[in-house]
Amino acid sequence: MTFQVYDTTLRDGAQREGLSYSVVDKLAVARLLDDFGVGFIEGGWPGAVPKDTEFFRRARTELDLKHAVLVAFGATRKAGVAVATDPQVRGLLDAQTPAIALVAKADLRHVERALRTTPAENLAMIRDTVTHLVGEGRRVFVDGEHFFDGWRHDPAYTAAVVETALAAGAERVVLCDTNGGMLPSRVTAAIAELTAKLGVDPELFGMHAQNDTACAVANTIAAVEAGVRHVQGTANGYGERPGNADIFAVVANLQLKLGLPVLPEGCLEQMVRVSHAIAEIANIAPDTHQAYAGAAAFAHKAGLHASAIKVDPLLYNHVDPSVVGNDMRILVTEMAGRASVELKSRELGVDLAGHPEALSRVTSRVKELEAGGWSFEAADASFELLVRSELPDRAVPRPFALESYRVIVEHREDGAVVSEATVKIRVRGERVIATAEGNGPVNALDEALRVGLARHYPELRDFELADYKVRILEGSHGTGAVTRVLVETAGAGRDWTTVGVHPNVVEASWHALVDALTYGLDRARV
Repeated sequence: MTFQVYDTTLRDGAQREGLSYSVVDKLAVARLLDDFGVGFIEGGWPGAVPKDTEFFRRARTELDLKHAVLVAFGATRKAGVAVATDPQVRGLLDAQTPAIALVAKADLRHVERALRTTPAENLAMIRDTVTHLVGEGRRVFVDGEHFFDGWRHDPAYTAAVVETALAAGAERVVLCDTNGGMLPSRVTAAIAELTAKLGVDPELFGMHAQNDTACAVANTIAAVEAGVRHVQGTANGYGERPGNADIFAVVANLQLKLGLPVLPEGCLEQMVRVSHAIAEIANIAPDTHQAYAGAAAFAHKAGLHASAIKVDPLLYNHVDPSVVGNDMRILVTEMAGRASVELKSRELGVDLAGHPEALSRVTSRVKELEAGGWSFEAADASFELLVRSELPDRAVPRPFALESYRVIVEHREDGAVVSEATVKIRVRGERVIATAEGNGPVNALDEALRVGLARHYPELRDFELADYKVRILEGSHGTGAVTRVLVETAGAGRDWTTVGVHPNVVEASWHALVDALTYGLDRARV
């Protein structure tokens, strides 16, 4: 039976405190997860969450997934309601995804106290909903919510939930450690007992682990060693409370430690790029000490380690860092590896393999910029402009030259706050002065720049600022801190992201805005 890697970053991962994805964010994250090669992407709960309904609507035309199947998440029919008339079930079908995940109560206590229905009706709800959705041509996964707690309380009833779901046509029944309280040995024991009780192959089961005991990844690996062939997790372990199993660590362990080829060829090396890009979209600082994907995952200080590494890097690295797209670091120096720069450049359509001097310059420049707080993991457009600037025949010309800009923020007597920006630029030999107002200094600056460029570049009317994120850089403090700005721009049916860094947030935004317009205008000419 095929091994399944199932990601729930956009649904379960989005429950992390302080995290909120826009629809544009969700589409961007889905593309990144597909680059990583996961088999399934759970997009959210259509019908119940308006943002998720909109995501699935847009996904039908805006997502061209190469590896993943999109999954809609929802619940079984309500107690006492016919499945064909349940609006929540109808919403799942309306999402038009090939697969659907259903949450079902697997703990008798939750059936009686939370659902407030009978054990028999809960089983009927599972059977009816799975049968109905399978009959509509959908692949169905059933998440046995609170499975492990239910198994310890009343194994006979919890087994009946699993058996009912499988008999109704569920492709996999996912054993959920919803409260996150399990340990690896107990996971293994429960799966062995369930398999023996039902007389079925454990390959029919999946594993979903929360991280309340800091064992989510270990519990997932234990489930696989017990025969499970479907694993769930979230990017960087995002999720409610302490989070979920980190899908990156789970996959790396399966592929590199257990020898299970769970991702398509060439996808594992995308891990660091995808991990960091999703962190930027979530506006959460990447965990530098995250296993496999963290900047410190393969970092070594001077002394004994460094001496041994000079002889053989694998003496102090448990795997070759490059297999997950990471770099080994010596001392505290950030290493921007030539291989990763070359790989990313090729992905963006700029092959540096035949330009070793340019590759060296780009690598050095990236290293220098990253030391100053720049990050290109989620800013492909800025990175592409940087790479192409080192190739004379591929460099992107700037659409204007800046003479100066000025931004004023006025707090009026009536309480209104108005921002006004003036830009002085040279466009195709012409000196242009343009002024505009906005709802903030960055918006005003963006508007003024567009006004100044509009006559020469009418394509700009199709561009719009889709998202804007600001983050204080690690190690910076107070109002004098260095900030990093990410600007996402949409136009001509695509989105692109640019980055700017400066102690002044307006100047950082200016860098990102200029890159955004430069990249967009270049693409508009293609």
